[in-house]
Amino acid sequence: MRAIDPTSRHIPPWVLAGLAVVLAAVAVVAVWRPWSTPAATVAAGSGDTAVAVTPDLLDLPENPTVLIFGDSWTFGSAASDPALGYAYVVSDLTGWTTVVDGVRGSGYLKPGIDGPDFGTRIAALDPAIEPDLVIIQGSINDRRLPATGYAAAVDAAWDRLSATYPSARIVVLGPAPQVLPVQKATARIDRDLARLAGERGWWYLSPLREGWITEANYLDVIDTGIGRDHPSTAGHRYLAERLAEAVATISR
Repeated sequence: MRAIDPTSRHIPPWVLAGLAVVLAAVAVVAVWRPWSTPAATVAAGSGDTAVAVTPDLLDLPENPTVLIFGDSWTFGSAASDPALGYAYVVSDLTGWTTVVDGVRGSGYLKPGIDGPDFGTRIAALDPAIEPDLVIIQGSINDRRLPATGYAAAVDAAWDRLSATYPSARIVVLGPAPQVLPVQKATARIDRDLARLAGERGWWYLSPLREGWITEANYLDVIDTGIGRDHPSTAGHRYLAERLAEAVATISR
């Protein structure tokens, strides 16, 4: 039996055109690498066109004051002591003076166990803190709520945050997966926050797209027992290390 030489067949022009489009798209993705946040965020351009936006690098003082605001992960849930949560440990790694504001179960739409939703909590923040940097983390807690109204709630909360601390740089730390595979609603929240941060020219750190938690390290990071799918003490330290590294990457 004679082998068929694929080059001897006539390939229709429309197939060649389609291949050219696919190859061009692959080349663009290879250069842009949208998963490589924090190298760039994605903002909406004119019409339906997306454009890559790179915010200015952070220029923090030697011992900055950093407000870390978020949900139960910021609270330090499942660490042997909440003071061993990532938001506290990162100060030891970086020399930051951290002000930690974490409320379990809280999200942009969802009230928490120990306090209200993000927007209401932000409205109650003390302007006298005067942080050099604000890191706003999460949240997966909105994943069971409808997507309707989510973007508006995020924008309103971020408007309040900017008005309260007009001199601070703001970095958005997106949700991290508490379970694998990543839930569809969590991925949707990550996309929405990335887009909204990009529209403001803010840095967006995506633990999902940067692979902070994968099958390879999941059980080393997440306490699936009594911790109810929150980071263990070792997991919180690991997250603090990743956060410190990510912030250093986007700083002068």
